[in-house]
Amino acid sequence: MEWADFVHLVRTSEQDSAENSRAYRRSVAFFAALGYAWVVGCFVLAIALMGWVVSQMMHGRVRFMLLWLLVAAGSLLWVSLRALWMRMAPPEGEEITAEEAPELFEALNRIRRKIKGPAIDHVLLNGDFNAAIQQIPRYGLFGGGVNYLVIGLPLLMALDRSRFLSVLAHEYGHLRGDHGRFGAWIYRTRWSWMQLNKSLGDNGGVAGAATEAFLRWYFPRFAAKTFALARQDEYEADNVAGRLSGREVMAAALIEVEIRGRWLEAEFWRDHWCAAASNPLPVGPYRGMRRLLADAPDAAFANDALRQALKRLSNLDDTHPGLRDRLEALDAAPTLPEWSRGSALALLGKEPKRWIAHFDRQWCTANATEWKLHHAWLQRVRARADVLQAGVPQASAAELVELARLRKHLDPRADVRPLYELALERSAEHPGALRGLVTCLPEGDRAAKLACLHRLWDAGSNDRWWAARTALAELETPRIGYDHDAAAFKQWRKRLERAQESEERAWEELTNSAYFNHIARHDLSEFELGELQAELARCTPITGAWLVRKNLREHPQRRAYLLFVDVPRLDDEDRYELCRWLERSLNLPGPVLVLWAGEDPTIKEIRRYAFDPVFSR
Repeated sequence: MEWADFVHLVRTSEQDSAENSRAYRRSVAFFAALGYAWVVGCFVLAIALMGWVVSQMMHGRVRFMLLWLLVAAGSLLWVSLRALWMRMAPPEGEEITAEEAPELFEALNRIRRKIKGPAIDHVLLNGDFNAAIQQIPRYGLFGGGVNYLVIGLPLLMALDRSRFLSVLAHEYGHLRGDHGRFGAWIYRTRWSWMQLNKSLGDNGGVAGAATEAFLRWYFPRFAAKTFALARQDEYEADNVAGRLSGREVMAAALIEVEIRGRWLEAEFWRDHWCAAASNPLPVGPYRGMRRLLADAPDAAFANDALRQALKRLSNLDDTHPGLRDRLEALDAAPTLPEWSRGSALALLGKEPKRWIAHFDRQWCTANATEWKLHHAWLQRVRARADVLQAGVPQASAAELVELARLRKHLDPRADVRPLYELALERSAEHPGALRGLVTCLPEGDRAAKLACLHRLWDAGSNDRWWAARTALAELETPRIGYDHDAAAFKQWRKRLERAQESEERAWEELTNSAYFNHIARHDLSEFELGELQAELARCTPITGAWLVRKNLREHPQRRAYLLFVDVPRLDDEDRYELCRWLERSLNLPGPVLVLWAGEDPTIKEIRRYAFDPVFSR
């Protein structure tokens, strides 16, 4: 199904839901039943075929075609039985009992009685900043559900008791009454079919091909048709939590979760991994996380995080609505709340420190190899930084910019502004120095930031998109002492449009032209190559990699790359996801398109045209 068709079907379903909710739910139920009918039909057809073939053979009519039909019927029967009774893995986590955490289970029982929901069969604790209820089918499509509540230890650290319980009420709200049972059935059906689809992805034979063809037709339509139901269910779960805990409490919890979550992702984990510079063995994160989450977030960071969250629109990538829409539905103001005073850790019982120590040990065990690799890489970063630091009096602008970047790897809070200013003294329009200086200037110094961004724009095309986007973000941010500058905003918006068009042409040139045309050997320095190899070494599915530079007509001076990877143990879906993740995470000095060795390009073509491998395991 094309994306435009998917969007159209979602919008149609939303309109149907708004006009007649009952009729919409009936249509969803009928479409869900179609999947069951397909499985049952395959099962009946397989039994009928096998019975007919066996009866023919018992009368002495043994033919090759009959043997082939028997094999095909057996394969179809096997596929049908897998769909009907397929077991699924429960969510991961450490189970908590009522004896260990009586207050938590008492609170869950109160929520259950008020919303008339089903019992929670298992309560699990894990290390994620999240809480979720998952209903896992017992035996595939026709099996009943087992309810798992998964609670993240960091969420208990970040929120006070009332806000944490409002989050649990939201999750429990998905299982409320008749609406909850219907939504859970739809969710369970979708999940079962998705897992079946994945398990049959590499199956051959007529039955596997028929199943795959049906799923290609059925699942995009099922997902689109049920999207409005899933989105509406999120609003209703918020409403349930608002009635139980108070709308103000629920709204404050939504905002605090958004900001604390962004802080963990943007700052805490970055700083924690930087500790590998001085610690060769892994350090558990949760003890320090508890201490830091007890403090209020930095005001500037919180305001920026809230502003960014409110700008995000509810889209079709996620059934969860955007924060602004959720707050409007609760009739709550989109402003920073008072931060939680204390945490909800007491709900875990008398010894929450035991759980913190447990997850610290678990994290250290799981990340030991990655930590050692990161420690070794940071040691190389430190050695390179020491060499560059010794040569600062004679260093070029490019070397000073590299030194600033390395210092930031070692300490994200390092003051590198003097290095960028010195680089600009030696090369007044050096793009890397201008870009780095913009990030170092104080939040309130809008005039200096815009002046640097104007110089960066005038310096050339390579950084124009970043300059325009950064300038617009600055102009959209309220600053004390600055009024809205409509003329500057208009100027930078036009610049961003031009830069965006140029970037799209460059990306199209990188992705759509023949892979091995207009390429050259990579131009990475010895240290840059070592960085890349260290990053590839951490990605265990990769057994080999080749890097070439792609010469772009749109941006002749830009360093752009193609990276070919050999990942023989993954299927195509996992290879695709890995390549997109590498494009986002690799620390190369320019954009990179990552491709896997398969049918196009083949491993033979890569070895022939992509020069020598930069990594092999």
